[in-house]
Amino acid sequence: MAINSKGVLVGGLVAGLIINISESILNVPVLGAQMEAALKQRNLPPINGTAITFFIIMGFIMGCLLVWLYAAVRPRFGPGPKSAIAVAAIVWLLAYFWGSIATVLMGFMPAGLTVISLGWGFVELVVASLAGARLYSET
Repeated sequence: MAINSKGVLVGGLVAGLIINISESILNVPVLGAQMEAALKQRNLPPINGTAITFFIIMGFIMGCLLVWLYAAVRPRFGPGPKSAIAVAAIVWLLAYFWGSIATVLMGFMPAGLTVISLGWGFVELVVASLAGARLYSET
């Protein structure tokens, strides 16, 4: 059975919107001051508009990827929340955990800040994946 591209796009854009809203909340009111202080302490520039634009675009791409992967595993693992959560966990490990741990090990980011971001990101991806999966259908 073929993957419904329109379903991936619709569900993926909603999932991406959830990711972008969540990241905006995390990186401005929740951790913004701590993030700015960490960057300043390491003589790194503040995050600029170009980076923010890139992150927003990547949020939508991540949402579409979540729903596409959900659509791909659905025939094997079945439709529903269990598959959506499994997809979110895999994407979190590959996209969030791996890169974030690398920044801690290289001394670019404090461990405490990273742990908060990773926990937030896991919940964010689960919610986004569940929402996108709910909107996806094979027809």
